[in-house]
Amino acid sequence: MSDVTIFAPSPTLTITVEDHPSDNEIHVHAGGQGVWQARMLLRLGRSVTMCCALTGETGRVVHRLLQDEGITVVPVLRQGHGSAYVHDRRDGRRTIVAEHRGDPIGRHDLDELYSGTLAAGLQSRLVILSGPAGDDTLPPDTYRRLAADLRASGIPVLVDLAGRRLAAAVAGGVAVLKVSDEELHADMLIRDRSVGAIRAAMRRLHEHGACTVIVSRAAEPLLLLDERGFLEVASPRMQVVDTAGAGDSLTAGVAAAIAAGETARTAVTLGAAAGALNVTRHGLGTGDAAAIAALRRAVVVRDAAGDAALPDQPVTGRVSRDGLAALAEPEERRA
Repeated sequence: MSDVTIFAPSPTLTITVEDHPSDNEIHVHAGGQGVWQARMLLRLGRSVTMCCALTGETGRVVHRLLQDEGITVVPVLRQGHGSAYVHDRRDGRRTIVAEHRGDPIGRHDLDELYSGTLAAGLQSRLVILSGPAGDDTLPPDTYRRLAADLRASGIPVLVDLAGRRLAAAVAGGVAVLKVSDEELHADMLIRDRSVGAIRAAMRRLHEHGACTVIVSRAAEPLLLLDERGFLEVASPRMQVVDTAGAGDSLTAGVAAAIAAGETARTAVTLGAAAGALNVTRHGLGTGDAAAIAALRRAVVVRDAAGDAALPDQPVTGRVSRDGLAALAEPEERRA
């Protein structure tokens, strides 16, 4: 049994060209949201099982790379074209040379992936539902079904999703939802990125099925809402090398602490520290556990004044298939 199971439907083969004083360096890794989350979880001492569809030549390479990192893999092996990209970073920026989102997952393969995720998840302390490489990889309703089935069996579900997948997962009921203010704005769940607008959206997400809602705001303090009310969580300001992967490290840090027995309200400080350290590094989902522990002691948490705690209640909310439209509706119209 692993501490954490990650549903990662379509990991990506990443090939990156970097500059080096003597010559070009070419790096080959497994990547994608679920992989970066798994990598940080491993750094934080948690064991990880990843459930994924591995497709064609690139899938076979990804399978071996995941195993080499110490991740237990529950694969659905299939023919076709898998997710992959080639990036050129020799000038310090990520320039896309080539990329492929991968073939959609067919019905029979998706059934196998779903079953494998349930079997692994029911033996874990926590399940993370991560996003696919492409929007058409699998139906968004898969996230609702997985969240509902795992929740019914008493397994906490953590999601870091956006768009239709966010609405579907919330409809199934999740223990923790992590989302960025940028994603909320893109999904039209907020009209602007003011704290008031963000808090209103967080309340609606909480009411519709997310027990704890965490919203990251780039360099600004993140916000958390649970049954006790709002928290504001400020990480130390770090010198930024690359912001990519910081959100996934935040999610992994929260998951690692919850898997160790903490509540989401305390686990968020480990997530904030993991995300802060990740921006100082070129590697996505990387970092030293001792450095993260030291940064965690510098994270500042305060109650957000003026917000009454919400009553303690079970997750019973549901979101329709047009859930994002309902969630985006202003509170004055919902009253």
